[in-house]
Amino acid sequence: MADPIKVDSHVHLYRSPEEGQADKDGYEIWEYGAKPGVCFSDRFGTVDQVLADMAATGITKAVVVNLYIGALARARKLAAVPDSVSGSERDQAYDDIEAEIAGELKAFNSWICGVSQSHSEIVPFIGADATVLSDDDGGAYVRDMVGDHGARGVKLHGSSQGFSMSDERLWPTYAACQELGVPVIGHSGPDKSGAGFAEPRGFGGMLKAFPDLNVVLAHMGGATWDQALEIAETYPNAYFDCCEIIEWTEGENAPTDAQLAQLIKDIGPHRVMMGSDYPWYDLAHTVERVMELPILSAEEKEGIIGANAVDILKL
Repeated sequence: MADPIKVDSHVHLYRSPEEGQADKDGYEIWEYGAKPGVCFSDRFGTVDQVLADMAATGITKAVVVNLYIGALARARKLAAVPDSVSGSERDQAYDDIEAEIAGELKAFNSWICGVSQSHSEIVPFIGADATVLSDDDGGAYVRDMVGDHGARGVKLHGSSQGFSMSDERLWPTYAACQELGVPVIGHSGPDKSGAGFAEPRGFGGMLKAFPDLNVVLAHMGGATWDQALEIAETYPNAYFDCCEIIEWTEGENAPTDAQLAQLIKDIGPHRVMMGSDYPWYDLAHTVERVMELPILSAEEKEGIIGANAVDILKL
C-alpha cells in the first residue's frame, strides 16, 4: 500500500538563520500556560533546512504562511524619529515610515513567491495586514500577487497585528480571495488585551460575509479552543489546522489529547489539517503527534496529515 500523502499546512520560512532566530526569540508563546517537556525545534526556518526536513519526513508540500506585523515595525521606526523633528518634517517622516513598512511587507511576500518558483513543493501564502494595506489597496495587492506572482493564499494574525479578523478594512482583501478562489489562513487564539481579535468567534463576521471563501482557523482556536466547535457548526466554510495546539495538549489552558481528538471528531476530521508551525516545532514530531491521537481512525488521521489540505487549500 502506498504511503499517504503528507502536507504541512502551516510553515514559516525566513531569508536567513538570523532572521528566523530573531522571530523565534521575539515571539512569546503564553496562552497555553505551563507545560513541561514541549518538543521545540532547533531549526531557524531557512529554505535549505525545510527542504531537507521535508525530504526526511516524506512531506511533499509545505504551505508557507508569511507573517509581517506592521504594528511592531511601525513602533520601532517611530521611536527612532528624533524629538527635534517637528511640524511638516515630522509629518513627512511618518509618511516615509508608512511607505517603508509597506515596502518591507511586499518585499517579504515577493521573496517567498520567488522561492516557490524554484521549489514547487513550497506553497506561498502572502502576509496581509489591515494597518499596512487596507481597503481597496489590500484587495488590489492580493489580485496582483495571485495573478502575477503565484501567491496561493493569504495569512493574517489579528492578535499580533492588532485588528479583528472581521475588520471591514479587510473586506476588499477577502473579496479578492473569494473571487480568485484562494483561501485565507488566520491565526486563532486569545490576545493579552482580551480584545478577542483572533478568537474563533472573532471570525464570525467575515465567515458570514464571504460564504464561498475557505477560511482556516489556525491552531483550532489555541487556548480558546472551546469556541471552535460553535464556529464549525455555524459556518461550513470554516476549516482548521491543529498546528501548535497539538504540541501543547495537557497544558494548563490546552485540551487533553482525548479532548483535542474529540473536538476534531465533532468538527469533522475532513475539515482539519496538520501543521507544524515550523521552525518552532519539528515536522516529523508533528506527524507522530497526529498519529498518536486517540478516538480517530487511521483513515481520518491520514486525511489530516495530507489529503485534507489538498482539498481545503486547493493544492
